[in-house]
Amino acid sequence: MRGFNRIVCCLAYILELLVLFTLQETPGLLPAIYGARPVLLLPAVVTIAMLQRERSAMAFGVAGGLLCDFGLSGLLGFHALVMGVVCFFISILVQTAMQVNLLTAVLTGVWAIGLMVFLQWLFLYYFAYSHPVYALTHHYLPKYLYTLLFVPLAYLLNRGLTQAIAPQES
Repeated sequence: MRGFNRIVCCLAYILELLVLFTLQETPGLLPAIYGARPVLLLPAVVTIAMLQRERSAMAFGVAGGLLCDFGLSGLLGFHALVMGVVCFFISILVQTAMQVNLLTAVLTGVWAIGLMVFLQWLFLYYFAYSHPVYALTHHYLPKYLYTLLFVPLAYLLNRGLTQAIAPQES
């Protein structure tokens, strides 16, 4: 029965990523704040990585990254690589040094999403276009802050999903 619960949980996470990608890419659904729209997949994969083992966390990071690659402009595979590596390290960090709760999810979201957005700006904008500081302060920083608002919601959704599908054994 444990293997069946794991498959159902993985399918639920995949469905969640697809729904969030659809919500993220639907024009006009989420209001733009200072011209920036949130990247809903980033909080989702960060919180999934906190609740899964290393390989599955990395797999969901790569899957979320490929969806970001399809939706955002840039190099195909960049987001998949970055999100896969970050999710792998989040999973290891949670298993060895941290407890999983709302506060650690928010703190992990702050640094992990900040790292992903910074790397996106550095590799996809800084070396290719002029006025990189303007783009950082007027596009990437509002996108980062707007995306952070969804970290607690993604954590509560994924924690509830994990507890409902695969209840803790005594």
